[in-house]
Amino acid sequence: MRRINMVATMRALRGGPPIGLTELAARAELSRPTVEGLVEELTGMGWLGEVPPQAGHMGRPRRLFRFRAEAGHVLGIDVGASSIRAVVCDLDGEPAGRHCAAVDATTGRAGRLAAVRDATAQALAAAELTRSDVMAVCVGTTGVVSSSGTVRLSDSLPEWTGLDLASEVGRDFDVPVLVENDCNLAALAERWTGVAQEVDDVVFVLSGMRTGCGILIRGELHRGRRGAAGEIGALPLVGWHRAPAHLTEYPRLPEGTPREQVGALVFTAARSGDPAALEAVDRFARDLAEGIAALVLTVDPDLVVLGGGVSRSADVLMEPLRRHLDPLCLEPPALAISKLGDQAVMLGAVRHALDHVDARIYDIDAPLSAPAPKPA
Repeated sequence: MRRINMVATMRALRGGPPIGLTELAARAELSRPTVEGLVEELTGMGWLGEVPPQAGHMGRPRRLFRFRAEAGHVLGIDVGASSIRAVVCDLDGEPAGRHCAAVDATTGRAGRLAAVRDATAQALAAAELTRSDVMAVCVGTTGVVSSSGTVRLSDSLPEWTGLDLASEVGRDFDVPVLVENDCNLAALAERWTGVAQEVDDVVFVLSGMRTGCGILIRGELHRGRRGAAGEIGALPLVGWHRAPAHLTEYPRLPEGTPREQVGALVFTAARSGDPAALEAVDRFARDLAEGIAALVLTVDPDLVVLGGGVSRSADVLMEPLRRHLDPLCLEPPALAISKLGDQAVMLGAVRHALDHVDARIYDIDAPLSAPAPKPA
């Protein structure tokens, strides 16, 4: 019972301003003497902190307590084709340090893993923290990822298929290391801090020079038995595999344009009214709509969120996408454009790591251990 009461006390304080014992007891639905004892214990452990009284206050000051979000940190990593992003956040999800580094799309396994380790070290240094301050790590990557953190299939990153990414990153950390598909993490980020907040059934489509999706059902990530839920791009009958070719075959594309810059150039030309670019965008939208329609008819989501590189060109893409999509669905689905940009996967990794930490903190069947003390 004491562990249950401890969880209720921490939940009542978490994510809000400092409050006094009477209000805390009311929120936790516990007696004040019970809460007072729990607060003293949790403060001694380092999970809670007492706020110093304000100067100049008349009479005996009211004791105020807060949840110490700085008692622990999580690390979120996004392993992309041309960049590695890492961010360290406290237990409220507030960033403490971050780093982004460019990598060549042709970089092999060893070089990409080295870049991940460097980005991680740089983010921790920016936060003035060490690996021992991290309570959980989550890595987002393209491809089909097993529940154990192995990349079962990736056709976007060289030498990535078969990589036990959880073990590789876990060499540097003595804490749980989670690995998840990047689209799945972006879906989590949208529900946490994006356009899908408080929406239960969500299809997130990450689209650019490749397209994938993440699915939330009843607010929970739907991975499928093998982690391949939503991988409809593998089906030749659906147009996602054809879509990038409409952009790369744009006749006025400068020779030697890097693949990651193709979409922006074509959408910019379409925005200026270039007929060939407008045609390329229309064909891209048609193929994108086929896959989205298949997902809509299968999941029947409350909301479809469009993210990735194309989210920056919604002013050009939304009209042809809507025109091609609506006739394929029983009812036109609600569509929203992500505003998280290239931070979506990294933020989703943070949310996933925080969920893992929360499950441990709030596990009433396990003893609560004190957070690791920060070296003086």
